[in-house]
Amino acid sequence: MPVSVLLVDDQPLVRAGFRMILEAADRLSVVGEAADGREAVDAARRLLPDVVLMDVRMPGMDGVEATGRITRWAAGLGHDIRVLALTTFDLDEYVTGVLRAGAVGFLLKDAPPADLVASVEVVADGGAVIAPAVLDRLLRRWAPRLPADPAPDGPLTARENEVLRLVARGWSNAEIAAHLVLGETTVKSHVGRVLTKLGLRDRVQAVVHAYETGLVRPGDRADP
Repeated sequence: MPVSVLLVDDQPLVRAGFRMILEAADRLSVVGEAADGREAVDAARRLLPDVVLMDVRMPGMDGVEATGRITRWAAGLGHDIRVLALTTFDLDEYVTGVLRAGAVGFLLKDAPPADLVASVEVVADGGAVIAPAVLDRLLRRWAPRLPADPAPDGPLTARENEVLRLVARGWSNAEIAAHLVLGETTVKSHVGRVLTKLGLRDRVQAVVHAYETGLVRPGDRADP
């Protein structure tokens, strides 16, 4: 079945451009549009899309509040609506808010069309997406506020902390498995336990947690 997508942006030309890009992809189908957060909430409840492509700054109800309302409502019904937020470099202050509200990732609005399509497909399949340029900018802002020393390991084992560090650096399960000489299924299990123990929803929240607690710091090696 095609992945149903709801487009949310206050600029009609932006929505039209995204629609053209997404509908050219075999797996994706745009089922609706909304011009602000309130319209987005109403449309999400009516259409039950698989993915909402959400602008974060809009008149009236912004994307942060709309994301929270949509994800809470969907969770209450046992339905998984995945929100992928869109941002620009001057909207850093919105990114953490929209992630905490329930978004599973964020992209730059000027992302190449192929990246936009791939990102929608990734989140539709249960993954999370973080635009590297946005993450780098956020980490530079977080750096002065990071603790001098990492937080205690808490409920995580040494192996789980190691996996969390690699997840926070953007490594895939396959890359982590190769680096730690583990099976990919084992790594997936470790990631699942990390999320459960820390009360996190997905890999995006795991990245935020790792940097906020000082487990990983800007400038740490990112390549596998």
